[in-house]
Amino acid sequence: MLTHKQIWSALDGLAAKNGLSPSGLAKLAGLDPTTFNKSKRGAATGKLRWPSTESISKVLTATGASLEDFVALVTRDGGGGRGHIRLVPLVGMAQAGSRGYFDDAGFPAGAGWDEIPFPELADEHAYALEITGDSMLPVYRDGDRIIVSPAANVRRGDRVVVKTNAGEVMAKLLTRLTAQRVELKSLNPAYEDRAFALSEVAFVHRIIWASQ
Repeated sequence: MLTHKQIWSALDGLAAKNGLSPSGLAKLAGLDPTTFNKSKRGAATGKLRWPSTESISKVLTATGASLEDFVALVTRDGGGGRGHIRLVPLVGMAQAGSRGYFDDAGFPAGAGWDEIPFPELADEHAYALEITGDSMLPVYRDGDRIIVSPAANVRRGDRVVVKTNAGEVMAKLLTRLTAQRVELKSLNPAYEDRAFALSEVAFVHRIIWASQ
């Protein structure tokens, strides 16, 4: 039997595939931003609500997904619930350099993070950053979201997020990483390449996905 949880999980999954929160998905479809909020998924009496077929139709049109794509999201876990979706902490790139957003190990910390749904990852400490400005053009545009994995191995040629001990956060191409030094190439050729002594760097995390 089709369940409420399956339908809502499919909407969350469709949002995640497009790098959006449920409210972002609603806005993209021209709906009220609160249409898919958790508060709208059930009445105060405890009775569960279904999303309207009109809202689902608008979402499919806005994302370019087919009905078959949506059905696949509905049925993929076979048993309802959230399937393979989890909430990933999200913060703006400009905010990420402030104190309190990462712990000493470089993992997301504190209460200042938003959340977005995303397909389940092996790294429980994965997080998302929202790009601001033009320093990462043409690879990442203002408003794009990148998923970052602290657990992923980093190698030369990887796109990475680097945070310095001074609080600067940047997304660059890793060109060299040794026991003493980190060398980075800017994604936007209008900006200079950077290099740091390893002692100046709080962490180097690999970018594993980006909304484009």
